[in-house]
Amino acid sequence: MVYVTLLLCLIASILITPLVKKLAIAIGATDKPNQRKVHQRIMPRLGGLAIYISFIIGLIVLRPEDSLTIPILIGSAVIILTGVLDDMIELSAKVKLLGQLVAAFIVVLGGAQMEYINLPFGGVLEFGVFSIPLTILWIVGITNAINLIDGLDGLAAGVSSIALITISLMAALKGDIFVMSIGLIVLGSTLGFLFYNFHPAKIFMGDTGALFLGYIISVLALLGFKNVTMISLIIPLIILGVPISDTFFAIVRRKVNKQPLSAPDKSHLHHCLLRMGYTHRQTVLIIYAIAAMFGLAALIFSMSTVWGALIVVAVLIIAIELFVESIGLVNHNYQPLLRLVKPRNVRDR
Repeated sequence: MVYVTLLLCLIASILITPLVKKLAIAIGATDKPNQRKVHQRIMPRLGGLAIYISFIIGLIVLRPEDSLTIPILIGSAVIILTGVLDDMIELSAKVKLLGQLVAAFIVVLGGAQMEYINLPFGGVLEFGVFSIPLTILWIVGITNAINLIDGLDGLAAGVSSIALITISLMAALKGDIFVMSIGLIVLGSTLGFLFYNFHPAKIFMGDTGALFLGYIISVLALLGFKNVTMISLIIPLIILGVPISDTFFAIVRRKVNKQPLSAPDKSHLHHCLLRMGYTHRQTVLIIYAIAAMFGLAALIFSMSTVWGALIVVAVLIIAIELFVESIGLVNHNYQPLLRLVKPRNVRDR
């Protein structure tokens, strides 16, 4: 039944997205090109509403039984409202953050909290009074991480789909039917939208979609791996390696350049790859491949011993460091390794 619902959500999303596109144009929810953005023409940007409507259809059909179903529904409605308003009238950063905090607090009150973890070499670490703020910080952080990578056609939708596949697969292996079901419903809805969003895109997901996907993924990752072990807590960090690392280096850049954390720039991972000479589509596919490798690493990590898991983490950290140096994610200065990965017939700039 779960897989039938996934297919239903995919078809629903394919059918609903063109209607949402017309709605976006009618109400002025459009994205205008500027110096920071890659696209060159006005685009409708309310596509996340199609993902959300398809998600609701999936919930109505499947009716997953869990005490967190209602909190997730209410929290996601708050996120969608925040995203729709931002796509229409461009809310301030503070108002958007307020919407995210309210949505996060709703699921926390519903019972989604990181209360403790079992340490790898014995003992338990209780979060106590820090349980609620840590959980809210996780949800808001991941929500914004997905939002930050939404810079190219199909990028956020594709990376989110890969994360949802990984989370759903690992939930299935653990026997967590609720997390698997919600993950697959959102996956089907996102893939249907990706049909119109992959380059050249006919519609953008906007903040409506990016915030919703970030919110749902953060909650599912939390539910799938909370209150287990220190090693298990690292798994969602690996699954979401692309948006988390891109957000981390964005924060570093802005601190180094003494800019506000909310200041936009053109130094995200996809911008760097475009500057290296890759096409729009090649850049998106490269990041898909990186996201898939993070997902595979998370699966290997989950099946490893403690020492094996530590080795996987060490290899990932070294790989990220080499990759960051090669494309100049932090300081724009192309390192020697860049010449090894640059496409042929692309002049130095």
